Amino acid sequence: MIPKTFQEIIDLGDGRTISIETGKLAKQAHGSVVVRSGNCMLLCTVVSNYHSADVDFLPLTVDYREKFAAAGRYPGGFFKREARPSDGEVLTMRIVDRVLRPLFPKDYHSETQVMIQMMSYDESITPDALVGLAASTALQLSDIPFETAISEVRIGRVNGEFVLNPSLAQLKESDIDMIIGASYDSVMMVEGEMKEISEEEMVEAIKFAHEAIRVQCDAQHRLVEQVGKKEIREFEEAVKDESLYQSIHELAYDKVYAVAKAGSSKKERSAAFAEIKEAVKASFSEEELEEKGKLIGSYYSKVEKEAVRNLTLDEGLRLDGRKTDEIRPIWCEIDYLPSTHGSGIFTRGETQVLSTVTLGTSREANIIDMPSLEGEETFYLHYNFPPFSTGEARPIRGTSRREVGHGNLAQRALKNMIPEDCPYTVRVVSEVLESNGSSSMATVCSGTIALMDAGVQIKKPVSGIAMGLITDSESGKYAVLSDILGDEDHLGDMDFKVTGTADGITACQMDIKVKGLSYEILTKALMQAKDGRLHILGKLIETIDTPKTEVKAHAPKIVTTNIPGDLIGAFIGSGGKNIQELQKSTGCTIVINENETGEGVVEILGTSQEGIDSVIASIESLMFKPEVGSTYKVKVIKMLDFGAVVEYVDAPGNEILLHVSELAWERTENVSDVINMGDEFEVKYFGFDPRTKKEKVSRKALLEKPEGYVERAPRNDRRDNRGSRDSRHGRDNRSKDRNHRSDRDQKESSED
Repeated sequence: MIPKTFQEIIDLGDGRTISIETGKLAKQAHGSVVVRSGNCMLLCTVVSNYHSADVDFLPLTVDYREKFAAAGRYPGGFFKREARPSDGEVLTMRIVDRVLRPLFPKDYHSETQVMIQMMSYDESITPDALVGLAASTALQLSDIPFETAISEVRIGRVNGEFVLNPSLAQLKESDIDMIIGASYDSVMMVEGEMKEISEEEMVEAIKFAHEAIRVQCDAQHRLVEQVGKKEIREFEEAVKDESLYQSIHELAYDKVYAVAKAGSSKKERSAAFAEIKEAVKASFSEEELEEKGKLIGSYYSKVEKEAVRNLTLDEGLRLDGRKTDEIRPIWCEIDYLPSTHGSGIFTRGETQVLSTVTLGTSREANIIDMPSLEGEETFYLHYNFPPFSTGEARPIRGTSRREVGHGNLAQRALKNMIPEDCPYTVRVVSEVLESNGSSSMATVCSGTIALMDAGVQIKKPVSGIAMGLITDSESGKYAVLSDILGDEDHLGDMDFKVTGTADGITACQMDIKVKGLSYEILTKALMQAKDGRLHILGKLIETIDTPKTEVKAHAPKIVTTNIPGDLIGAFIGSGGKNIQELQKSTGCTIVINENETGEGVVEILGTSQEGIDSVIASIESLMFKPEVGSTYKVKVIKMLDFGAVVEYVDAPGNEILLHVSELAWERTENVSDVINMGDEFEVKYFGFDPRTKKEKVSRKALLEKPEGYVERAPRNDRRDNRGSRDSRHGRDNRSKDRNHRSDRDQKESSED
């Protein structure tokens, strides 16, 4: 029997809808929903254990996978099945996790898994715009404690008009690509890229998205009403001991406040806080520590957070002694690594990033092969965050989700500044060497100067800054912090990263941990971020103000040229023989792609200009077509009894026969009487000879006729004038005995 299903429809306007449906699939999950827009269908399930894990945090896993069958395709690779998630899937997991995680109760520690799968694909729909809605709906339909419904939408702007959940085709025409996550009351997450928009335009885009999200939250509530709201499960809440908290507050608050106000370094500050914590623990007996040790540690952390936040709200001072809008000291250096194609160091306070640039051909493009997206990236950025950057020792187990996310943010910040006609594939690698506050924004800055050092002609330099926020709902006080520290990220209420040029924003990432953040505060944060961003940009320009005009001597130069499609095979040669020999002899890398018109696009990459010139000469030689009436310099490469084979000097490899009769005006018995091997001289090109059906060149046509020279009649004229007709050997009939005619000449005469 087909189970009863429940459905709600969300109208997006312009004829598009989203349906959310439950009751048919995955009924053993604690919550499940199918979200559909067009032919794109996502199945989302959520399951949470009924017992708490022995940890002091929420062990939440958000997993998003795209099935290749959804797009009617086979997975690549040997095993022909989906394997580890792609970077695109990881990025989608992150945008869901960042909105969901703050909405679970702080003392809910049961292992929870949200799984979202794309089961059907529609090329006009971007599935990552639907994942937040799917996850939230599944949670609303479950008995898992979760504060409120949320959703996420994608916003574009085409021809000045905002577009809700734009297609990939619309995104290509859009100057905004943002995903916004929010509840009915509060914006919680923003991530995206822009083409140098203003702060005011960004706020308007967020407002537009928030209105659409409210509609989707209402639809979730209606679906839950249809199904019937499940009773929220009971869970073990954290033990509270108000008297214990007060005693720790009395022991630690003033000491923590004093250390925070001292403005010391991270290392000194951490040591001082650790000393205070140990002193607090020492005030309790061994029995009390054994019984309430975790609670004592938790309450100390709470007191430390309170003291640091109050210092900023009450005195406008921060952990390292700065004012709220002050940027840490910055120094930069380029060309640090001698063998890379470009390098740049950016150091801001206790955060340091070394970026490198590598230049290559289209063969080095980053291949994207997802069911929902196929293509190539000719600019991409990889971000590495080793444990030593924070003074830790831990195992390295592949690229983390955080590294993928931070690298993607920096890539989006820079990619629109790469010129469309850049001939190279460009790879930037960010190595985080020290970290205490926004290494992703330091990556943007070091990446900018490394690109300019490499000679990549970026349109404009880009800088980035991380902003923080501390609020007090009771007093209404708040402080927006520029260039936040790692501790301020942890203790604060917002982490807002903004990148841009002097003319506008190019990328952003925002996570808000408090409810009801007003647009007034958001606008203030954006404007303060602009001031800080421009300050940092000035430091970058002091180091290098414009891209170097040429790539480094050891870096490859790239030249791109086109050849006709019908010559691609000849250029490559049988089994690739020609192109392989050319690469070997010139030291260049040669890549041939076919464009939409069928022409061959040849990329020549090499460190030697001589080698590049040699490849170009070979291509020009292949395409060489002499013009009728033009003069060309040739070289004798082969001697024959009836002439010589000559090669065009400016088009090596192009050969033509110079007949003995075209060597000189005088009769030539032996070719060597006039020319020899290796001789160079000029000839005139006459095109195809209708008599011989071959191309004809002449040396004698460029020579002055000898005095008294008598022009011989053309052969056909001689046939019509038998009395003066010459034999096939070119001799004058008046000086030759007619009895010596050949049988062929006699036959031709009778026919005439």
